[in-house]
Amino acid sequence: MLSVGGFRVLQLPLRRVYSAAFIRKSTPLAQPCGHRLSVRSASSGDGDAVAGWYSSVAHSAPVHLSEDFLVHLQQVSGLPWWLSIVVSTMFVRTLVTLPLAAYQMVIISKVEALQEEISELAKRLRYEVSVRARERGWTDKQSRFQFQKNLRRIVSQLYIRDNCHPVKASLLVWVQLPLWISFSLALRNLSQDQSVLQSELAAGGALWFPDLTVPDSSWILPVCLGLTNLLIIEVFSLQRVNPSGFQKFVTNCIRGFSVLMIPIAASVPSSMALYWFTSSLVGFSHNLFLKSPAIHKILHLQTQHSDSPYRDLLAAFISKYFK
Repeated sequence: MLSVGGFRVLQLPLRRVYSAAFIRKSTPLAQPCGHRLSVRSASSGDGDAVAGWYSSVAHSAPVHLSEDFLVHLQQVSGLPWWLSIVVSTMFVRTLVTLPLAAYQMVIISKVEALQEEISELAKRLRYEVSVRARERGWTDKQSRFQFQKNLRRIVSQLYIRDNCHPVKASLLVWVQLPLWISFSLALRNLSQDQSVLQSELAAGGALWFPDLTVPDSSWILPVCLGLTNLLIIEVFSLQRVNPSGFQKFVTNCIRGFSVLMIPIAASVPSSMALYWFTSSLVGFSHNLFLKSPAIHKILHLQTQHSDSPYRDLLAAFISKYFK
């Protein structure tokens, strides 16, 4: 869809909806008879209030597309806003990130399966380099250089042969992170005072967060978010056998960031905190789902995995924290 003069037009089945964060002061648009219009407003004319990189990101095309998706789903389904946010999060994460997570598992499995072959080739290469070094009088530094250069070439050829370059395993991050940012900013835009939908979100909450446009004063959503993220980290760390010092450092940094997210989630609109919590919860359920032996069989993973992954995780968790 195109943005013309700061306004965006799309067809919605229920009523005209303004789906952006800010409305430019202008003459109201007339709705033609027999047509259903939804106009997405653009940035406020007072652009000086929101400047710099944040403004460019908050009003970028991916954010506006996320706004349109959220509004369209809510209008079509007729669900209350809190439930619409939950459903849209589950839908997008299942449709987009779950297949990418499965693809990541396939790539990692292939890379792990190559480690034994790489180890054998490295031994042979080390011997050949030592023979060549004696023939040509190479120094230790020259020998190490030749070994590392040829080993990189061999490993690269193996990755090409099995179509499993480790960079491909990072595709999930490069899709999931922009998606998370886009939806977060879209919900923040819709929760602003200048948004036409602000009043709907203000009455679209439930239980202890009736107003989705203000922070959760009870801190229940932020704390649930932090606990879910910490649980994901612990489950991931339990799978590591004899982690290195660097891996422990990275894990502790992620734990610290998860704790830091609690006060951050308590300072943003409840709509964002609800999205973050739902996204983490869905991600955790996906991680458990992908551990199923049936899924491993479907994906034809080349490395051996436990036939009882859930029982093993529970036993490892109990052994680490309750014994």
